Formats: sequence, C-alpha cells, structure tokens
Amino acid sequence: MSGAVDFDALVATASEVLDDVVECFLAGQGADSAVRKKGNDFATEVDLAIERQVVDALTTRTGIGVHGEEFGGAPLDSPLVWVLDPIDGTFNYAAGSPMAGILLGLMRDGEPVAGLTWLPFTSQRYTAVLGSPLYVNGKAQPPLGSPTMKDSILGVGTFNVDWRGRYPGRYRVAVLENISRECSRLRMHGATGVDLAYVAGGVLGGAITFGDHVWDYAAGVAMVRAAGGIVTDLTGEPWSVSSSSALAAAPSIHEQLLEIVTSVGDPEDYR
Repeated sequence: MSGAVDFDALVATASEVLDDVVECFLAGQGADSAVRKKGNDFATEVDLAIERQVVDALTTRTGIGVHGEEFGGAPLDSPLVWVLDPIDGTFNYAAGSPMAGILLGLMRDGEPVAGLTWLPFTSQRYTAVLGSPLYVNGKAQPPLGSPTMKDSILGVGTFNVDWRGRYPGRYRVAVLENISRECSRLRMHGATGVDLAYVAGGVLGGAITFGDHVWDYAAGVAMVRAAGGIVTDLTGEPWSVSSSSALAAAPSIHEQLLEIVTSVGDPEDYR
C-alpha cells in the first residue's frame, strides 16, 4: 500500500470484520482444546475458525496481510501488517470466564499504530489510532489522568512459582511482593489484552506482563500509547516486537512501578 494511509478508515473496516465474528466467539464459550501447543497452552476450534475468517476478510477488504497467532502469515516487519489474536485468554474462554477477547493490531514498519480489542462477554469495543483518542464503544475517552499507585488497581501476569523460564516464578513473586507494599489492589486477569485495554481505558493504573508474543501486545500497546500511557519492557526500554515483557501504565504510575520492578534485581538471580 503506497501513499498516505487512512488509518481511521482501516480501523472502521476492521471493526466491521471483528463484529462479524462476535457471534461465533460468544457461541463457542467453553470450547475444548483442539490444538495442543507448547507447555500447557492450547487453541480451540473457535480460535482457528475466527482466525481464518478474519484473515480472509481483512486481506480482501484492506489489501493488508495478516499475521495470526495460530497460522502465522505476513512478516511482522512488513510496511503494514495486521497482527491478530483470535482469542486472548483462551483458558478463561474455555473455562467460561468473561475475561477473554479478540485482539487486532496494525503495525507499520514494526511499530503498533492502531489497535482494536473486542471483549464480547462484557460488550466492550476498544479502538485507537496513534495521534487520536481512545474510543470505547464508539465514544472518545479523555487522555489518562494522573492516578496514584496506592489508589489504583494494577494488573499482573500469571505465574507458577516453580517456573524457570525467562522470568522465573520466584522472580515474579518478588515483583508482586514489592508492588503489594505500595498497592494492595492487584488483579490477575489471565489475559494480556484485557490488561492493556483496561490500562488504556483507565480501569487499571498499570499492568505488568511477562510474555513475548507480539499478538498479545500489538493492539494494546497502540491503545495505551494513544490514550497517553507509557509501554516499556521491564528494563524500561520502549516496547518493541522483540520485547519479552511489558510494563504499561499511566505516566504518573509508570516510573514508580518501574523503580519497584528494577529494585527486585535480575531475573537470573531467581533461578
């Protein structure tokens, strides 16, 4: 796609595409595992069906390739590429929890420039284009204010205390312990997209996640930044497609949250 890009028009088209799969999403709640993935992760038949439908519709209607969680697709460093997670929070979805959604980000030369997060069980539709306000159910939201950490709800990623991966379980426990000294309202939604949407919308003052899958982040990073928030990795570097974590927060909270995380030390020390 050459020349000026009308991102608002692309988001409007993408919104119609996501609306078309909501019925399938709602009907499939509680679906069993269809594809077993690494560790104890899995995908349902609904994941696969939604991804196929959205990829076909977006490619046809926008002429932009799609990189999806289940089937891959267009390269992430393409001049323009949609990045899709057909069901974020799959465990929640299969268990019947409403904390699950559809994530769709638009990336330009590797940077998120627009995001859509559909939370069908709570009837919420988040959209944003960088340089414009965040919209929730079509209504423009004010920029993020200046909440304090002690008066905020903070989202945190899931963990197994014995996990020995990039961010060991005991490191994550240490992070939570130190945050809890400043904020007693920690929430574990089990869905990165929900956390990022809620940060963008001001429901959460901030959120920490420990994953590295771009489809979990592309939509939410664009939305948080459009809303006036900050998204870095846990070292404070701006979030990018190569990041292995994320710290998203209102500006008034981000620095304090980053200081707490940094004070915990190197994750390697917790193996």
